[in-house]
Amino acid sequence: MASNDAKKTNVGAKSGGKKKEVKKETGLGLFYKKGENFGEWYSEVVVSGEMIEYYDISGCYILRPWTMSIWETMQAFFDGEIKKMKIKNCYFPLFVSPGVLQREKDHIEGFAPEVAWVTKSGESELEVPIAIRPTSETVMYPYYSKWIRGHRDLPLKLNQWCNVVRWEFSHPTPFIRSREFLWQEGHTAFATKAEADAEVLEILELYRRIYEEYLAIPVVKGKKSELEKFAGGLYTTSVEAFIPNTGRGIQGATSHCLGQNFAKMFEINFENEKGEKSMVWQNSWAYSTRTIGVMVMVHGDDKGLVLPPKVASIQVIVIPVPYKDVDTQKIIEFCKTTVATLSEAGLCVEADFRDNYSPGWKYSHWEMKGVPLRIEIGPKDLANNQVRAVRRDNSAKVDVPVNDELAERVNGMLADIQQSLFDAAKQKRDACIKVVKTWDEFVEALNQKKMILAPWCNEEEVEKDVKARTKGEMGAAKTLCSPFDQPELHPGTLCFASGKPAKKWTYWGRSY
Repeated sequence: MASNDAKKTNVGAKSGGKKKEVKKETGLGLFYKKGENFGEWYSEVVVSGEMIEYYDISGCYILRPWTMSIWETMQAFFDGEIKKMKIKNCYFPLFVSPGVLQREKDHIEGFAPEVAWVTKSGESELEVPIAIRPTSETVMYPYYSKWIRGHRDLPLKLNQWCNVVRWEFSHPTPFIRSREFLWQEGHTAFATKAEADAEVLEILELYRRIYEEYLAIPVVKGKKSELEKFAGGLYTTSVEAFIPNTGRGIQGATSHCLGQNFAKMFEINFENEKGEKSMVWQNSWAYSTRTIGVMVMVHGDDKGLVLPPKVASIQVIVIPVPYKDVDTQKIIEFCKTTVATLSEAGLCVEADFRDNYSPGWKYSHWEMKGVPLRIEIGPKDLANNQVRAVRRDNSAKVDVPVNDELAERVNGMLADIQQSLFDAAKQKRDACIKVVKTWDEFVEALNQKKMILAPWCNEEEVEKDVKARTKGEMGAAKTLCSPFDQPELHPGTLCFASGKPAKKWTYWGRSY
């Protein structure tokens, strides 16, 4: 893309007695606009913002440091929280034998088209092909049956940070739908259903916090329909986000109660306190690097990325703005002192001292990368013992005195940016929610790219019928989740699609 060339150009290295040429033209503007061609805009932003690089295998992407730092921030939060819950980290192999993979019929049918297989070693065909994990239930549970014997072995609560491979799709999208991605997957076993049920919701709340407190994205917590639940599980809960520009919902993370289905298949039994043989109750739960794609889609604008301060590896970028006949060194020293002051206060701050790029080019560069706050320091700021702070989210500028309160003022601005991003995203999301009660209202709202809340009879055949009747170029509508926070369902309310008595309110829409 055009914007990449400018970043790669390092103009005017000193040679002989020639003066270094300073790059003034930014060349960093995005070619596509978010509101005009969302798909191309998104692809351009994740590359120009230095989040990913395309790889030579379709659907696989290089995650650059700018991305990995966001992932590590979320990982540190989540890993710390699950350790409080006495969940321990482990690691299981990437490879799965076909015999084990096929033991849980419903489960593997759900993943069968996506499973990648290793069939050769060098030039030799493998006698038995080996699968690459699409998820790890069938990898881990044969060993749960070995490790769990009595009630004192429970609960068994393990998590692993790993990659998985899912090969089935024709239109890969960075972060959102890739053939290999990073995630955590938790797998727990309990003596009772009550313990399993409680953990499902405890983990789901952590996922809500990742989205709302760290990524500044509003989500709905709810339960998936029988048709949309995890294959082989008892029930699935999820956090659901919404992308206003595309009118599509997106499953943010899932927490499943597997019931005793896998325990039966893999013979995960234990002797209870009465000496009786029982089967365990199991959960599995996961969130992935998809979270980062949702963040880009929700907050990004026509200048590039917009990062919430809590996940930005650089929260503040300090840029010197020298003029002719001014002591540049004094400005640079002032910048260094500012970086030190803010860093000592625990903020993530860097300065851009590259002298072969103009201040204007640097502004565009760091805006493209989504740094929450820019501090500019020029001769006037030096003279007045102040800095100019510029917000990435709304471009607001303010001159801040350099005194004992500088770090506190900057910290306050970052907190305000974090909250403002969430508030703006929630306002846009809420404006897209449409409550409907009839089929005609449903179709109209779907055509308007809304997130639809409708009364439903909770029947699978009706859900299938809605999918069939809305199938088109844009994709069919389906249930997203039935929210835990249910609006009042008045007696006599009918299902929007079947006319039968409604049993619950459910969110519907097209989705990724």
